[in-house]
Amino acid sequence: MKYVGSYFAYEQARNSDLMRAYETVFNAHRGAKKEEIYKMVVEMPSSRFWVSEERAATIVLNIIKGDKLESMKPKKRLMYFEIYRRVMEAKKKNPDAPISYLTFDVVSSPAPQFYLTPQSAKTIISKIKRKWYEARKQSRA
Repeated sequence: MKYVGSYFAYEQARNSDLMRAYETVFNAHRGAKKEEIYKMVVEMPSSRFWVSEERAATIVLNIIKGDKLESMKPKKRLMYFEIYRRVMEAKKKNPDAPISYLTFDVVSSPAPQFYLTPQSAKTIISKIKRKWYEARKQSRA
């Protein structure tokens, strides 16, 4: 659960990766509806799983203990189960490695999608664009 005032350490890197995906989709599908653009953006591969290694390791351990993550939003649950699946594959190849070590490797590997809703991507991209326009306006003043 995210707390008021919490900080996402990978925010800038995630935003850069998300904008890369947005620009790729936007340039390839000019004229498409914005809703479709954001849907395609979130389904594009990402450079990594956008969650902290510590949080992912905690959730993977919870899944191992039997937690089905039923209170979690669907996209987030999907992401954590994909991380869990990859960790378990890695564990078969390296049975002596700690779960936390394997999770760190998995989280920093490419992800098949962004695990965001199109609306979340739209909100994040709009904030990025707004900051960019404000900075540009300030530099001209």
